[in-house]
Amino acid sequence: MTFAFGGCRSVYKGLRAEEHGDVNCIRKFAPQFSNTLYSTQVNVMKHHLSGLVFLKMMPDSSLRMVFANEMGFKFFDFEYDKDGHFTKHFIIPKMDKKAVVKTLSQDFALVLMRPDLSKAHVAKDDSSRYIVVPTEKGNNYYITDNDCTQLLRIEKSSERKPVVRITMDHYTNGVPDSIYIKHLNFKFNISLQRVEKK
Repeated sequence: MTFAFGGCRSVYKGLRAEEHGDVNCIRKFAPQFSNTLYSTQVNVMKHHLSGLVFLKMMPDSSLRMVFANEMGFKFFDFEYDKDGHFTKHFIIPKMDKKAVVKTLSQDFALVLMRPDLSKAHVAKDDSSRYIVVPTEKGNNYYITDNDCTQLLRIEKSSERKPVVRITMDHYTNGVPDSIYIKHLNFKFNISLQRVEKK
């Protein structure tokens, strides 16, 4: 789908509200991470990091996420509790900047798909269904096909246009084989490919 960018026009202007749409249909796309490993590439401005992201569901239903290189050097260690609250346990000094931590925490929160849907609504265009979740500075859009049988992408938007786009593909037992996070305003991309543990 292509959007025409013009003046102050919102790329979401053509969406039509759906009165009785079920916002909860996206719950089934929330990744069921339990003990999952991804080969990971992170490109932030001029910096490139590669290694493994390990996601582990803890007994209290919190999710621990550790990113380290193949030698075991840790880049960050994050946690999301069962209500979605974020804790930074560790991050390397080079990345330990408020904006970077906030961006990473928000990106992975979108991937976890545990949004508060109490104020969400459903909208549609000709080919897709949008679960619209209001945020402080815009909306998060969880975009599916018309029948909500396939997650097409997730977009974090300002008032007028997407600023982050996330795709998650080829689910196996509730876990996507690939996750791609792309920032549209500056170079900050994260690519994760699932690794089968021996």
